[in-house]
Amino acid sequence: MGQPGLNRRQLLATAGGLTVAGSFGFAALGTGADALASSAGTRVRYWNLFSGGDGSNMIAMLDAFRKANPGIDVKDSTLQWGNPFYTKLAMAAAGNRAPDLGVMHLGRVTGFSPGRLLDPWDVDLLAKYGVRETDFNPALWKRAVIDGKLYALPLDIHVQLCFYRKDVLKKAGLLGADGRIVPVTSADEWFDVLKEAKKATRKGLQTIGLWINDQNFQWWFFVAFYTQLGGTWFNAAHTEVTFDTDKAVQVLEFLRRHVSDGYADPGLGSVGAEQFLNGAPFAWEGNWSVPVYSGAKLDYGATPLPPVFGSQATHAESHAFVLPHQSDRGGATNEAAHRLAAYVVRHAQQWAAGGHIPAYTPTLSTAAYKKLNPQSEYASAMDHQATEPKVWFAGSTGILAQRIGPIVVSSTVGSAGPEAAAGRMKSALTQLLAMKNPMDGRTAAQGGTAA
Repeated sequence: MGQPGLNRRQLLATAGGLTVAGSFGFAALGTGADALASSAGTRVRYWNLFSGGDGSNMIAMLDAFRKANPGIDVKDSTLQWGNPFYTKLAMAAAGNRAPDLGVMHLGRVTGFSPGRLLDPWDVDLLAKYGVRETDFNPALWKRAVIDGKLYALPLDIHVQLCFYRKDVLKKAGLLGADGRIVPVTSADEWFDVLKEAKKATRKGLQTIGLWINDQNFQWWFFVAFYTQLGGTWFNAAHTEVTFDTDKAVQVLEFLRRHVSDGYADPGLGSVGAEQFLNGAPFAWEGNWSVPVYSGAKLDYGATPLPPVFGSQATHAESHAFVLPHQSDRGGATNEAAHRLAAYVVRHAQQWAAGGHIPAYTPTLSTAAYKKLNPQSEYASAMDHQATEPKVWFAGSTGILAQRIGPIVVSSTVGSAGPEAAAGRMKSALTQLLAMKNPMDGRTAAQGGTAA
């Protein structure tokens, strides 16, 4: 099973951007090493996992901060994406060698033992530098709060999208007067759209790229459509599994139909993006593909995943700033870390160029953001995020995706029936609920995730 965003890394990243630069290294990307030679009075050590286009955009924002704040040095280090990053961050925090500022996927924060491996943000300090709770989507902010304290400062949400080729859809009669895809409000309407699009698709191309064999993408798609149906995972106390197998079967049958009706080809593996570049009408991808498609100068659009089950919901995760635990956190360095994070969050127009939706909502109403295309077309996803449950084993590439994702794949490719797959999913959720977090030895019910 491939890692999420493999195509992004194939098309955007360089090999050097994905390596760890030294033991606790200098930045693999950027000008962080220059901080050691600077005479500025305060230094902030900052770890992130941004490579490729994301890395370039982050560096541009850091350089702007350095220019605006010459008294603060930023030593930025780009570490290997995924679980290696989280392992290294946990070891550093546990060993009192943590950086002053870090980045995590918001869904992973609950499992990172907040209060032991993460320190809470000082909301008064954030407000001093222009960032307040009222500047964020309420649901997004609530995800960052654990036991009444803010443990993550959201930078963005990154979402799964329905990319569409306007040239093909125009030929198929599927563009509205506004130049965007015709509205879809049911599964039958969606498959009618695929049927007409297939007629206008060049021979040899699939109708839609779905990352059929990838456990992460298939899990993300499942989360989106299960949320559209109003599906739940656990009770509020995290003592009981409330997963609805009937709703799960509906979603699994929907995903499987793309393959069984001949619109998606499992044999093509992870080449959906390439097919889209070559003329396939649809691709379901993360918003990080925007620079790829825009760079190819395609005439395309992007919307949240279609609301085929009635309610709007598209899978969303979030990059967020965190404060890795330091026994002596405080003083000028801690204040500078707050200042840096607040600055980047407030100046995320550059970040939006990479396809991400800025978490700082005032950015979304600016004329500059509204001119971004297709970003402004899918900005509404901020208001209908489908997220994983707030438990320690969830989050980007986390244990939940590792356990459930392959089951979704087995149903989508047809090696398991939807009913059997739904039953296996519920059993896996039951097992996970009873597991103890290796970070602190507590189950989800003992983890203290009250907002």
